[in-house]
Order: sequence, then structure tokens, then C-alpha cells
Amino acid sequence: MPCRSLETPMSHPDSPALEARALTKVYQDRRKGSVTAVDALTFTIARDRVVGLLGGNGAGKTTTLSMLLGLLLPSSGEARVLGIDMARDRHRALPFMNFSSPYVDLPHRLTVRENLTVYAHLYGLRHPAAALKARARDLDLEDLLDRPAGELSAGQKTRVALAKALLNDPQVLLLDEPTASLDPDTGDWVRTTLETWRRRTGATVLLASHNMEEVERLCDDVLIMKDSRLVEQGSPAELRERYGRDRLEQVFLDIARGR
Repeated sequence: MPCRSLETPMSHPDSPALEARALTKVYQDRRKGSVTAVDALTFTIARDRVVGLLGGNGAGKTTTLSMLLGLLLPSSGEARVLGIDMARDRHRALPFMNFSSPYVDLPHRLTVRENLTVYAHLYGLRHPAAALKARARDLDLEDLLDRPAGELSAGQKTRVALAKALLNDPQVLLLDEPTASLDPDTGDWVRTTLETWRRRTGATVLLASHNMEEVERLCDDVLIMKDSRLVEQGSPAELRERYGRDRLEQVFLDIARGR
């Protein structure tokens, strides 16, 4: 059963899951002056969809995710989650969303159980022990609960990070390279787990990834960024047909290389 701490935000019951409205982020660099990380990004993601966010290194994907999470304030434009403006009222949206990335470590000295318990309380779950038990079962972590997080393998750390991200059964899940550096078997296991969870919850997922096979397998639609801007979007099948290609990776390379 879902373990959410709150019900759906009733003030915006029919809004899209995610919206970017001319979303822009400009940094000031002492040497280069103004550097635009995200430039007038506009898109709408309906609820119950899985969308891939693609782009080369430095295209603006992580900055976009950070603004959608409310961790970065946009220089201009708006980021909305479930109809809520993340720059002004992110505290209202955060109970209904979560984030996972293999590049963000949990405290190494705490055990897996201690880490997940801390986050369960931070998320305000009504039944934290039950939520922890359910996620440990779903992600095959029961034998790892009393091990320090710093002693886990890369695949084990990924599963723990995903358990943390699913503790509150989020309605909106943001994923940044969820299977990076994993072997093919573990990567497939993680993707299958995400598919199973998605079918059960109907959550919306925004997936930033460089793994084109992963995107084709999991995603209903794709957004492609280049040089801080959104340059292409559509379903994987639509993009393959539009560019006359057999694989999404070929489409990505065409866009990246200006072909």
C-alpha cells in the first residue's frame, strides 16, 4: 500500500505533474561573465507519464532537475510541480515528490536502516517502520539493513538510494542517471523494479540518462537539450521516424553533432 504522508494537493488536482515555463538559469562567472545553464526551457509533462531528459554533458539537465526540486532559484521563468510554484511554495510540493542519483551519497557511518529511518521521519511518514520494511522487501535490502552505507557496493548503494527515493511513494519522481556505473544485470534489475513500482502507483517520472536503451525501454516521451535549450521532443518512436533512424542513440548523435 502507498505510504504517503499527505493526500494529493487538492488546490491543483487537474494540473500537469511537471511544468517549465521559460525556465532560465544564469550564473555569474568571474572569468566568463554571464553563463546560461538553462535557457528559456518550456515543457509540460502530464501525470502518469515517464519522460526522458537527454542531452550531452553540460546541456543543462542537472540544473533543470535542481530547479524542479526547488534547490535552485531560476533567474527567470517558473518551475511547477503538481501546479505548485517551486520558487515560492516548494514546501507544499515536496511531500509528494522525491529524487535519486547515484552521485549523492548517504552518510557512510550510518547503517542502511538508520539512513532510511532518518529520511522516513524527514518525509513525515505516518508509519515509518512499515514504509522502511516495504521498501527493503521491494528492493531486496533486508540482508543489508544493519550494514554501514559506506561498506556497500555500487549496486547496493543504488538500491538503497532508490529505496530512499520511494519511501514516500512519490507522485513525482526525478531520477538523475539511476543506473550509471552498474553492471548490465544490476541495471536491468533496477529498471524492472522501477517499472513494477510505476505500474502500481501511476507516478510521473522524469529520467535524466545517457543510456539510450534505458530511455527507449522506460520512457513514453523524450525531451532533448543542447547548449542549455530544448531542441527536440517526442516519443522514442516519433523521434526515430523523424530522423530516419533505427535507434534513439543515432537520433541523439545526429542532434549532438548537428547532422
